[in-house]
Amino acid sequence: MNMGRMSAGTSGSRFPVRRSAMSAWAVVPAMTRATLKCAALALTAMAGVAAAQGRLPLGTAAGDRELSSFYRAADPLPSEPGVLLREEAMPAQPEIDAASEGRRILYTSTDVRWNSGQIPVSGTLYLPAGKAPAEGWPVMAWAHGTLGIADACAPSWTGFRPRDATYINRWLKAGFVVVVTDYQGLGGPGPHPYLNWQAEGRSVLDSVRSVIAARPRQLSNRVFVAGQSQGSGAAAGAARLAREYAPELNVLGAVATGLVSTFPEGPVSQPVRNSSNMFLSFAAGGLRDDGPQIDDIVSDRGRQLLEAARSGCTGDVVRLARKLRVSDLSEALSIPMERLAELRIPVTDMPMGNIGVPLLVGTGLADATIPPVRQYAAVSALCAAGNNVTWNRYEGHGHDGALHGSFDDSLAFVHAVLENKTVSSNCSEIAQPGPPGKRREDLPFNDD
Repeated sequence: MNMGRMSAGTSGSRFPVRRSAMSAWAVVPAMTRATLKCAALALTAMAGVAAAQGRLPLGTAAGDRELSSFYRAADPLPSEPGVLLREEAMPAQPEIDAASEGRRILYTSTDVRWNSGQIPVSGTLYLPAGKAPAEGWPVMAWAHGTLGIADACAPSWTGFRPRDATYINRWLKAGFVVVVTDYQGLGGPGPHPYLNWQAEGRSVLDSVRSVIAARPRQLSNRVFVAGQSQGSGAAAGAARLAREYAPELNVLGAVATGLVSTFPEGPVSQPVRNSSNMFLSFAAGGLRDDGPQIDDIVSDRGRQLLEAARSGCTGDVVRLARKLRVSDLSEALSIPMERLAELRIPVTDMPMGNIGVPLLVGTGLADATIPPVRQYAAVSALCAAGNNVTWNRYEGHGHDGALHGSFDDSLAFVHAVLENKTVSSNCSEIAQPGPPGKRREDLPFNDD
């Protein structure tokens, strides 16, 4: 994995993030500003998991690293979310050959985890080749999967993995603008609240707000959200939050592959997930603020993994875990798993409710990372809540393989919604799958 350039980080102290107005915001229509302010009030009422102290943790312990001056926005920031702060050219990638333009972007978003107000979040924008249609290109907001929690893992900095770059390129070829958030804290200041769907969903929506406002003649307000693995929760979260948090966005549908969302009140019960990836969550905002933090509860081997997570990316952590022979989450901790259950924030848990737009879920039946039965439990909950869900399953596709394996169905789904065709739910046909099957070796990017 290309980790990009890294240098010494900032100090480990904590500072408040201030909220104030910025002259650039004056170009946004007054009606839109009023709408967003109302949405911000609604957001405040919803932010039950956020800490009350209003201070954003900063420094090397938060995964902060000096990338370039582009990623650091000076105070004061605009008081509203979704404001584009700056953009610059994104280095070209050979897999992304259908883009007429690639831009690195920095925009404001709302910190719902620490309640510190508006923060800068980075991301990437790609425009298709050719002239935009009269109504503007439709927008696909894609939420990426697990890369790590340190700034150096932000795809806008490192570039995209071939699998992800190829996927982005397929949407560009289909005539969609693609905007990809890095998520809060992955590139920008403070921790990356890994798997926190409320934080990540806002990062997705604000990336769309910022690019539509900046390019109103090229981009239309016809928006889809899609996400893989970690990003599946962000995409589902964005779709769910859009009506209250970003009501001016015309979010039409959502696509989720390798679905990570959980529904404790759903009809199918599943045990709490304690995979190795959850270690990243606990290291980056996944523990309650009124209890011991990750540094206080790691074992000796876990401390080494924690340092690797704060400075490197997922591949580095995986390689170190193998070297240290840490095969189970409990081996990285100094406390019993029962105590961990009392300290954790249920970052993937979503309440039952109607998302409000059609949802396509793609599951690889050879997925050993998020087993099909766990995804079935989530789909069952979405169906029980009255959502319009299409659940497609793909034989021989693993966790990564389902991303490209589902693309043709995802494109057909999106076109049907754009053309105002009826998208029929298959909730009445779903059935519990068995354990993960054998993964096919002949499929593109079909890893786990």
